[in-house]
Amino acid sequence: MLTSLRYRLVISHIFPSLIIIPMMGVLLIYMLESRELLPLLSKDLARDARLIANLTHDQPEIWNDPSYAQELIGQLSPGFVERTMLLKPDGQLLASTEPADGDLLNQVINLPGLTNVLKGQVIEQIDYSPIVKGEVIDVLAPVIGPNLQLIGIVRLTYHFDSVYEELFKLRYLIVAILAFGLLCNSLLGLALALNIERPIQRATQTIYDLAHGESQEKLSEEGMDEIRKLSGAVNFLVQRLHNLEQSRQQLLANLIHEIGRPLGALHSALQAIIKGAYKDPQLLHDLVIGMDEETLQLQRLTGDLAHLHEQILGTLELRRQAVQLAEWLPQTLRPWEEAAKVKGLQWVVCVPPDLPAIYADPNRLAQIIGNLTSNALKYTPAGGKVTISANLDSTDFRIQVSDTGPGILLEEQEKIFEPFYRGEQGRRAARGMGLGLTIAREIAVAHGGRLEIESTPGFGSHFILWIPRSI
Repeated sequence: MLTSLRYRLVISHIFPSLIIIPMMGVLLIYMLESRELLPLLSKDLARDARLIANLTHDQPEIWNDPSYAQELIGQLSPGFVERTMLLKPDGQLLASTEPADGDLLNQVINLPGLTNVLKGQVIEQIDYSPIVKGEVIDVLAPVIGPNLQLIGIVRLTYHFDSVYEELFKLRYLIVAILAFGLLCNSLLGLALALNIERPIQRATQTIYDLAHGESQEKLSEEGMDEIRKLSGAVNFLVQRLHNLEQSRQQLLANLIHEIGRPLGALHSALQAIIKGAYKDPQLLHDLVIGMDEETLQLQRLTGDLAHLHEQILGTLELRRQAVQLAEWLPQTLRPWEEAAKVKGLQWVVCVPPDLPAIYADPNRLAQIIGNLTSNALKYTPAGGKVTISANLDSTDFRIQVSDTGPGILLEEQEKIFEPFYRGEQGRRAARGMGLGLTIAREIAVAHGGRLEIESTPGFGSHFILWIPRSI
């Protein structure tokens, strides 16, 4: 049971209350008894004693005639629940509301605090009474006559047994209230535990369903901050796995297409050679050249997949060194210049001879330039123009590859950097997996730079590589 989050939350919510609430109850009862009820009762007795003293201070006959005093006490007793005594200044008992005190009439009673009473003070004290064999609240009030002389003493006594009866009633009431509070607290703890447990269970079930290949709808992101964050994280995981599954399916489809086509061409060439094409030197030469081109295509494909693997694992490494752009860039572009001439394109390279060295990985940088240039040649029709330029502003090197091809739609300009994505022009092309621009941007970011695009449909495209001058 304790392994369940629900019960742990309930116990963690109730257990402190099981300790704190009883302690508060005990403290409350103690405070009521010692700080409220007993002092209040003592003050009430003192007030009643003063009232009786005020009623009798101008009636000297009461303090001289015990029968008259007893008659007065009999008239007062229905209004007082406490034991009431009238005594002379020397402590002699004149009258009492307690029948058991009959044997003590006209006898001197030992009164603690009598000295202070004789001084005119009202005494409130708790004493042990041998008569009732228990503690009592005892109040002594002096009665001052018209000549300002002490003529008597009023004594009010309240047995603790009566107090305890009231306290026990009060304790039962407090215990009942505390028990009701504990019950409400337990129900509230259970409701809160269920409220926390349900979204966690939904998130857990969603993850299990994903692990078993079952599609899931998005969780509602509501409730407490932590629950909303958990639901958001699960929704992000669901979307991420969904995207990865789509990418996996797209990757498999592209691999089947991209690997199958050159393998088919190689198989056809080999079959031709087996069937006698080797006897014709020119035909054999053409077949071998074609096979070489297809193997190069397979090499480029495996290279793209290797770079994609590096991107996923985050292991893209750079070997930086000083690169003189004015020398390095024209040499890197020379193979593409020949391809441009074969296609009948105008080829323009603008690199200032005084460009300073750039600190970069030349092989990785060549991948970016080769990919951008290859795309420019691929999508620019015969008679068009491809321009490569390089310059330096205050902080960054700028290398731009421009073409006069069909351009890229605005809504596709960011998507083309996503893995496996190919726009309308890319889908019409026969080659490529849609990884080149993704890899190019990752390499640019690894250098601390960025790769941007500016394009207008019908007016060509401009790919701009920014590399920081100092890293």
